[in-house]
Amino acid sequence: FTDGNFEAEVLNSDQPVLVDFWAEWCMPCRMLAPTIEKIADSYAGKVKVGKVDTDANRDISMKFSISAIPTVILFKDGQVAQKFVGLRQERDFKEALDKAL
Repeated sequence: FTDGNFEAEVLNSDQPVLVDFWAEWCMPCRMLAPTIEKIADSYAGKVKVGKVDTDANRDISMKFSISAIPTVILFKDGQVAQKFVGLRQERDFKEALDKAL
């Protein structure tokens, strides 16, 4: 996701959206990537999953007060439903997504 499409893709989505705020240089972000990809596959068709490069999309990163990465935010009906900061386990995301669905 980008500053340009965030509102349409995330805030106006009729599905819950899991957004991974990350950066290329962030090693914990890279370690989290396979977990996010696995979640995207598991919830395909039910939940939208995407990434925001915090270096390239500063406006959206500032709007949601991203001060540490990785930060993963679950949006439901255009609102922040849950925020995860740092490396988290797959089950943490699954619990939040199952509750959102």
